[in-house]
Amino acid sequence: MDILLLSSGFDWYAWILLPFLIFLARIVDQSLGTLRIIFVSRSMRKLAALVGFFESLIWLLAISQIIQNLGNWVSFIAFAGGFSLGNYVGIYLEGKLAMGMLCLRIITHEDATELTEVLRENQYGATTVSATGKSGMVRLILTIIKRKDLQKVQHLVKQYNPKAFISVEDVRTVHEGVFPEQAPSFLSRLNPIRK
Repeated sequence: MDILLLSSGFDWYAWILLPFLIFLARIVDQSLGTLRIIFVSRSMRKLAALVGFFESLIWLLAISQIIQNLGNWVSFIAFAGGFSLGNYVGIYLEGKLAMGMLCLRIITHEDATELTEVLRENQYGATTVSATGKSGMVRLILTIIKRKDLQKVQHLVKQYNPKAFISVEDVRTVHEGVFPEQAPSFLSRLNPIRK
């Protein structure tokens, strides 16, 4: 088979290397596109604009190769496969970056005094409210945290109130508040959290 491919003038560039490069370009450009959409939804204008520039540049390079090689069906499959995998990679990267803020609603039937104190000792703001649930009086704790602190806060909640109900949602912007001090990152310098 190898001898047949070499002797028949098989075009390695057109049928192997070019589709592979298109596949890689689409992974990168779609990953950037996924991140850009997330940045836009979080009002991170500077990052969204910067990422959008590179996303469109890479897409143009990939699509220009497709147009120049319209008879190469392997490039079409590589283009679509890179798009698909790029979505997955983009979401994975966003999870690893853990940017943005979250609102946690913690609802418990148990006394929440110790949990609230522990949250405040760890520099997390915590607002408590008495409320009524389906089965009677409950304590509602509201806290806004940085996304990267989610597992730590969930661990604290489960440690002090293991049966607490927790709901989590994204927060677009935050003004004022209490947050643990952390060294500024490259991304935070581009889009500082308004607090």
